[in-house]
Amino acid sequence: MSVDLPPPVPLGIIPQIPGGLRITMAIVAVTGWVLLGVAWGLSPDPRGYGTHEQLGFAPCGVTTWFGVRCPSCGMTTSFNRLSHGDLGGAFAANPGGALLGLAWFIAAPWLAISAWRGRWCGFEPQEWQVMLVGCVILSVSIVDWLIRLMV
Repeated sequence: MSVDLPPPVPLGIIPQIPGGLRITMAIVAVTGWVLLGVAWGLSPDPRGYGTHEQLGFAPCGVTTWFGVRCPSCGMTTSFNRLSHGDLGGAFAANPGGALLGLAWFIAAPWLAISAWRGRWCGFEPQEWQVMLVGCVILSVSIVDWLIRLMV
């Protein structure tokens, strides 16, 4: 049984991005900007979490029911502090949120430019690279949460 592979792309030529992927990239870029922009307009909660409640959302169910913060507690506060340039405060609120916010700060313009051009700006990301970034952010969030549970 043989597998049909796409023809090789000559070195130095970056293939065109399909239309559906371009739209998805633009949506992801705009979503990142909107989330960081909304967080920028909030006042960080002094507890280090709960900033999202200013938007009318309920307090975290895990915190309410069990008295412990969940892995995403502090993420909005982290985005807020990051959008104001307070990197230390962002990591103190939620390290995973700080990494996610930094990833969006870097990825959003790159995705928007690549979507606009129809070709990847600089390099074409591989699935393993995207998965690695996602796994690092998730792992940091879980480790931070476990540390919070032990303290």
